[in-house]
Amino acid sequence: MNGHFLCSGDLIKLNVGGTRFSTSRQTLTWIPDSFFSSLLSGRISSVKDETGAIFIDRDPSFFVPILNYLRTKELNIKGIDIETLKHEAEFYGISPLVKKLTLCEELDRASCGSVLFHGFLPPSPFPVRHDLPDQQRYSFAGEAEFRTRPGSRGGSGRDQRPASAIDIRPSKHDLDIPLDGSIDPRRVLIVSGHHNWIVLAYSHFICCYRIKESTGWHQVFQSPHLEQTVHRVALNPKVGGAAHLENREKMVAVAFGSQIRMWSSNESEEKVEIGTFNLGVKVDSLFFIGSQLVATSHVGKVGVWHALTQTWQVQDVNPIASYDTAGSFLLLGCTNGSIYYIDMQKFPLRIKDKDLLVTELYKDPANDAVTALSVYLTPKSSLSGNWIEIAYGTSSGKVRVIVQHPETVGQGPQLFQTFTVHRNPITKVMLSEKYLVSVCSEYNHARTWTVTRFRGMISTQPGSTPLASFKVLSLEDSEPFPCHLVGNDIGPFGERDDQQVFVQKVVPDTDQVYVRLSSTGQRVCLIRSVDGSSISSFCVHECEGSSRMGSRPRRYLFTGHANGGVQMWDLTSAMEIFNKNEKAEKSSTDILPGGPTEEELIKLLGGCDVSASRCTTPSMSPASSQLIPLLRATQLRASSTTLRQPSMEEIHPRGGAEGGQEEGGDGEHLPRDGGGAEAWKEGGSQSVPHKVSHC
Repeated sequence: MNGHFLCSGDLIKLNVGGTRFSTSRQTLTWIPDSFFSSLLSGRISSVKDETGAIFIDRDPSFFVPILNYLRTKELNIKGIDIETLKHEAEFYGISPLVKKLTLCEELDRASCGSVLFHGFLPPSPFPVRHDLPDQQRYSFAGEAEFRTRPGSRGGSGRDQRPASAIDIRPSKHDLDIPLDGSIDPRRVLIVSGHHNWIVLAYSHFICCYRIKESTGWHQVFQSPHLEQTVHRVALNPKVGGAAHLENREKMVAVAFGSQIRMWSSNESEEKVEIGTFNLGVKVDSLFFIGSQLVATSHVGKVGVWHALTQTWQVQDVNPIASYDTAGSFLLLGCTNGSIYYIDMQKFPLRIKDKDLLVTELYKDPANDAVTALSVYLTPKSSLSGNWIEIAYGTSSGKVRVIVQHPETVGQGPQLFQTFTVHRNPITKVMLSEKYLVSVCSEYNHARTWTVTRFRGMISTQPGSTPLASFKVLSLEDSEPFPCHLVGNDIGPFGERDDQQVFVQKVVPDTDQVYVRLSSTGQRVCLIRSVDGSSISSFCVHECEGSSRMGSRPRRYLFTGHANGGVQMWDLTSAMEIFNKNEKAEKSSTDILPGGPTEEELIKLLGGCDVSASRCTTPSMSPASSQLIPLLRATQLRASSTTLRQPSMEEIHPRGGAEGGQEEGGDGEHLPRDGGGAEAWKEGGSQSVPHKVSHC
């Protein structure tokens, strides 16, 4: 560097991002070990422009407040993004300014969380492995060693962890368990709940917690070490009706590959292993219906274990694309276009001939694969009993509603309405008391309708009215875990007679999620991890926290984290605050936000490599992980029919030729051919395969 740049009295000329600045050497170097001290001392090489000014390739708009701080030691942050300014100050090594900006940021943060933060469960210790030598058996059976680290990526891609935060994740050398190279053994893979219990699934063990009004949450069960990675987990209510099971309050089961292991546990922390079962093929879904454990596979296998008979049996059915439960019924949506049901109450009657009594309930008029299924049972009436209402989505993008009247039980459900607004396969559908919600594979595009009811039963006058259209964008890892979709399911969550919510986790490695109404997409709240750790899984669950008369269950969001901990958030309070704010906003012109704003989305995307994400670009559809069950459905249908089946890039809607309601993503309505706006009769026209486009 030329000598005249190094003299203490010289004027220093800078070119910051094309904007020229002049200042003194003393102004730039009064902070030792800063970027400018190293630059002007020659420890960092410099580049000069044509005028001899030192060129620095940074944003000049944020250099202005930094230079003013160096001149006056005062800071005016009005109209300035503190987070970005802090990032620039870190680059220049202005440590006093970084500390002040960090304090400004932490005024709105606390390790105790916001008003919605309800509690925290520390990471569970690893189970003792009895197959190891004594000197290794207890190497990590107790509490994890605490060690500090720089921080994890948060929503903006930069360190947002408080200075007091600690990392309790062990190194590979500290663990006495075999590690899957792609899964951190501390990471909470799945969170699920039932009544006042929750179950956490780690890569090689699970544990259960129970809440009591007086003592709060405490651990009541931990499984032994599991050699294989946990893929699915299920938790059931108290088992009754058998003397040898009367002391077993809960049963919990895990699945890995085709294997299933199940235990029972009670409040006294007594655990008994019930057994190990084999479905014969990979388990895709694992859940309880009453005291029956049910496992399903997309290839067409259903396994059932019944608590009364202590019997496990496997039934072959048609390839499965979706399922739902209603009371004691299991409904299966299959790739051949049929909906089947199994009544679990009748299960013991058919033990001898090993028949689960699988009955066809309904056949899709177009024989499309049933890729999403939702059952709603109307409240019982002394006059008419239950109406059974079923909404289902298909691989061609249709959403249909069928109704079973109590007076027509022997005739089967009748087609009530068909919606053809989606142009991509349906991945989710939810029919509740007030709303019908459908989600397709194109960026989780959701369409919603209000449901009109008369005496609790769905009404045709005026029928279902379109309500909202929005997307629940959720990017995925380039190599997601086998249980990623289970642990990061967007919902909808909640009881069907209440407002349901979506939980949106925009990028894989983030410390924040958005809670949104499933009916309108409006943002209820933004949840941010209190310690800056990445959220690895989540679920919404209602707990009965009080036994007082008139006390109602409260809804909580449970977030599992990459460091092994679990954080709990009070969604009941969040909904109450939202409803108050919504009433206040109705008198103004402001629009309540939905998911992330453009600025928030850019910050979130700054923390991940979008090119490596499994989320699709606008020219490709749908997302890879959502394609898996749909692709299976198409392949399985193609193997059982002589008709030509389109590939997943050629999935075609038939709605344009059949009538009904259909519109493009840009709001442009496509041509119709007769029929009502929402309900229509199935036509006989054939559709032509074409490339998938946006809804």
